[in-house]
Amino acid sequence: MARPVQSKSLTIEEGAFAAFLVLLALICIFVTAKADDGVMGFHAAVGAIFAALGVYFIFRGYSGRTMNVAQEIDGRPNYQYGPIKFGILASVFWGVAGFLVGDILAWQLAYPALNFDLPWTNFGRLRPLHTSAVIFAFGGNVLLATSFYVVQRTCRTRILGNVAPWFVILGYNALIVIAGTGYLLGATHGKEYAEPEWYSDLWLTIVWVVYLIVYLGTLMKRKESHIYVANWFYLAFIVTIAMLHLGNNVSLPVTLFSSKSYIAWAGVRDAMTQWWYGHNAVGFFLTAGFLGLMYYFIPKRAGRPVYSYRLSIIHFWALIFLYIWTGPHHLHYTALPDWAQTLGMVFSVVLWMPSWGGMINGLMTLSGAWDKLRTDPVLRMLVVAVAFYGMSTFEGPMMSIKAVNSLSHYTDWTIGHVHSGALGWVGDISFGAIYCLVPWLWGRREMYSLKMVNWHFWLSTIGIVLYITAMWVSGIMQGLMWRAYTKLGFLEYSFIETVEAMHPFYVIRAIGGALFVIGGLIMAYNVWMTIARGEAAESEARPAAAAAE
Repeated sequence: MARPVQSKSLTIEEGAFAAFLVLLALICIFVTAKADDGVMGFHAAVGAIFAALGVYFIFRGYSGRTMNVAQEIDGRPNYQYGPIKFGILASVFWGVAGFLVGDILAWQLAYPALNFDLPWTNFGRLRPLHTSAVIFAFGGNVLLATSFYVVQRTCRTRILGNVAPWFVILGYNALIVIAGTGYLLGATHGKEYAEPEWYSDLWLTIVWVVYLIVYLGTLMKRKESHIYVANWFYLAFIVTIAMLHLGNNVSLPVTLFSSKSYIAWAGVRDAMTQWWYGHNAVGFFLTAGFLGLMYYFIPKRAGRPVYSYRLSIIHFWALIFLYIWTGPHHLHYTALPDWAQTLGMVFSVVLWMPSWGGMINGLMTLSGAWDKLRTDPVLRMLVVAVAFYGMSTFEGPMMSIKAVNSLSHYTDWTIGHVHSGALGWVGDISFGAIYCLVPWLWGRREMYSLKMVNWHFWLSTIGIVLYITAMWVSGIMQGLMWRAYTKLGFLEYSFIETVEAMHPFYVIRAIGGALFVIGGLIMAYNVWMTIARGEAAESEARPAAAAAE
């Protein structure tokens, strides 16, 4: 039985967060009354409701416990799994929603009548909803949940704070709701991967600072002397995303009661800042963060240590140094100075080497356990994710070369490249982590149905292959048609002819996307059944990856 370390009392942390949320609710109510436009009024009202709910849950938690929370129980860490469970369930929900919106967009591109001539369902508003849902809602919740799990288990200590982790996970999802509804209502910066308006940016800054404090604080009070490499990748993701967010979203609102704002940068400076942010959002949100997953969940699932721990350290330092310089390759043949374009290209090509070093490290971790791929669909999903990581990190540097970029840029080849990484790498590594965590967190022996996991694996893999091959063929054809000239020097094909030629490939893409969505729905059902009816585990899962023991 747990022993109380002290009598029950309202902690300083609970009081501080409750006071902050009360103040926030009052500010939101005031802004609702003074709002210059409907979007600002709606979002301020939503913010007030979320803040009030936060206060309610803080005092509900206080009244519901009989003693202050113990850091250890019988000499073992009293891990906090509540925020992690919420993050996993949120990631499943947002993932299915984001995949579905993406497939609707694919069908809209094939059959434009599906826009229905409504402002809330047209491509221009649904497209940022899709990208934010799959990257920041699905991927972000996976990163938050897994980082909270990994840092506790590899440090052998309870996460810092009782309210702060909940504030991070719930505050982040509040941002998702406000940003997503803003897109549907037409409120956006219009910047790739940075669409939320100024008040959403401000809220994310607050949440992210608390996230960094929680993560660093947990590392500082660790019981394990060594900081496992997965934590380094998570920490790089947290710190760099903070820097990128602050640099790219410097904006001035029209008024403090208006949803509209204008970015401080202009012209080529805005373009350079945007793609310094944009490509490093890919590099540190979608790559470094998910490499933290790879270095924890593959060794854990395979029951093998990391193939080369030294190589993992080289991978980390080389990746974070090189990735930050690669953004200019998005701006080849533009007003950006040529030296900056060339700099981005060179660092992109060099980046191929540490990326493949990490891929080899991940795959070779299965040395002595390759036979498990025949019987364990979860491990198979994790390993295929690493294979897609290797493919994407070869294709990206190749496409950054100016001669290749002159053909590929602005075409569907880029869309195929992005989705080979997003669906193949980020999607599969996330699915594998979810399939690992759900039984561990809810005390189940295994997922409700490994056959469903196998079906999910094959449906998603076939869907990804259909998607990316269709876009590769469509994109290369598109680029070649754009640069084709007649003997007299006129363009050989009109724009509408290129669109007509791409139509069959757009349909194939939509079919591939539908298969991916079906796989996501199977995962959601499997997760629900595991929680509701899964067979109870006999004992707790081992605490950490072998290299972190």
